[in-house]
Amino acid sequence: MDELIASFRQNFIEQDRWKYLTNGLKTTLIITFFAVLIGFVLGFIVAVIRSTHDKTGKLKIANLICKIYLTVIRGTPMVVQLLITYFVIFGSVNIDKIFVAVMAFGINSGAYVAEIVRSGIMSIDNGQLEAGRSLGLNYRQTMFYIIMPQALKTVLPALANECIVLLKETSVAGYIAVQDLTKGGDIIRSQTYSAFMPLITVAVIYLMMVMILSNLVSRLERRLAKNDRH
Repeated sequence: MDELIASFRQNFIEQDRWKYLTNGLKTTLIITFFAVLIGFVLGFIVAVIRSTHDKTGKLKIANLICKIYLTVIRGTPMVVQLLITYFVIFGSVNIDKIFVAVMAFGINSGAYVAEIVRSGIMSIDNGQLEAGRSLGLNYRQTMFYIIMPQALKTVLPALANECIVLLKETSVAGYIAVQDLTKGGDIIRSQTYSAFMPLITVAVIYLMMVMILSNLVSRLERRLAKNDRH
């Protein structure tokens, strides 16, 4: 017990090393929040373009660009994408590393959000589209007022789970020297030469965040199920 207390004091109390974790957690949450926003916006745009092409045959060039984007992003590792974004795309520019991380994770998330939303749109019966047309709505109005609300209700739990996955994926941001939560734990380890306490603490913090988000997702799923019964 005394050794555990001594290790805690060495890793977190001395020289205020706990600040590496709190500052890293703040950075992780900032990256996750803005990456989710970018991912959702980009994903919805790609999903609408792809589903429009599938339903009407229009937007062929835009659909081809979207397919290339999805193939490249979903077919390559997140770490490689992060390194390419920082060292290749923004390599000649003096730019904030957190911004680079947000862009990289946001673009990556957008590919997965796009397929989630597209699957929701394509699951809606074509009769809904015909019903909208019979009411005098054009394709865009039918999509946003009739199809999209139903699709979103179907895929909301999957989108929420994508947020959880993205939160955990940001742990590789340290590859471009971003001092996120994981990097904060690693800095403490490098100073104290004690790996157990800082790394286990980082893992516990991630676990707690994931458990909270998972609980919110479960509540959302139960509420949606209850609304369906009514």
